[in-house]
Amino acid sequence: MTKRRGDSMLTVICPGSPAGERFERLLSAALAGHAFQRVSWLTDPLAERRLFFAVSLPESGVSHGFYDLLAFLRAHPGCLAGSVGGILIDGAGDLYTKAIGRELVLAANLAGCRFPGRPLVECTGTLQNFTVQAKNAGCGLSEAADLASADLVRRILDFSPPRHSRPKLLVLHASNHKTSNTLALWSRVRKQLENTCSITEIGLRNGTLEDCSGCPYTMCLHYGEQGDCFYGGVMVQEVYPAIREADAVVLLCPNYNDALSANLTAAINRLTALYRTAPFTGKAVFGIVVSGYSGGDIVASQLVSALNMNKGFWLPSRFCLLATANDAGTALALPGIDARLEAFAANLLHHLQE
Repeated sequence: MTKRRGDSMLTVICPGSPAGERFERLLSAALAGHAFQRVSWLTDPLAERRLFFAVSLPESGVSHGFYDLLAFLRAHPGCLAGSVGGILIDGAGDLYTKAIGRELVLAANLAGCRFPGRPLVECTGTLQNFTVQAKNAGCGLSEAADLASADLVRRILDFSPPRHSRPKLLVLHASNHKTSNTLALWSRVRKQLENTCSITEIGLRNGTLEDCSGCPYTMCLHYGEQGDCFYGGVMVQEVYPAIREADAVVLLCPNYNDALSANLTAAINRLTALYRTAPFTGKAVFGIVVSGYSGGDIVASQLVSALNMNKGFWLPSRFCLLATANDAGTALALPGIDARLEAFAANLLHHLQE
């Protein structure tokens, strides 16, 4: 135990048997100056806590302790209600750290945990993923990893998302109103939110939406400082201004071959120019995902990694409504769907409204 930071006590969850000097050094750097308790398993109720998940990952990417934790979270959907979390993955190899991280974020989120933007510090075996951070900080790779771990703990403890009297929602989709089950579900949710939220809905289906082609950093920064992007179009004319104004973004995502649709993927990629100059840390992300057969969790994980881990939107608990429906109109006939849609709308307001 060390001195308390405000009124917050950090609970450190280390599933399995942590191995190695580097893992312990990272933990020490992250926890220095903070009050904490370290547990190896979810033995106590963990609602309303500040949680730091720390996973030591072998080169195979398979940790039995981690998968026991994942199974527990998936089987106990309310066990982390009201908690705020962040994740450190220390990998022996250069693969699997991101995949393991987003699996854990989604499982913990569905169990009731919120996450600030960029909630994952992943340390690959070579630490080459810290090359840019080390250069910017004027230090070595190990020191950059230590700094990132310590910064994550501070952000977990300080996390307090903004509240709004009338939340502003931006809804993005690329679907056909006549046939889309995803839009049909959203239309029901929208009716429950219209009196309490300001809603902007932008369809990305019509016309050409250029994908990001990876402009040089300085060029992207130059356009971003002007609220612009080299490729222009609907992203600059409609989406960028709406993102700046929004308190939360709701993405409507039919499952296309276990992936986001091409236009939604392009839109997320194109947010990079805006992200350079307008951080999204105070903006929440929600999603509605409808699969024709299965795989909704894969698409939800893509939203987690692209918007929460990468672009820095914060993740409310149970951020995504997942449904399975194939033929047009069948989503609205799913058993219990009305109650689920009401719960989704209520959860959104719970996280955003004063």
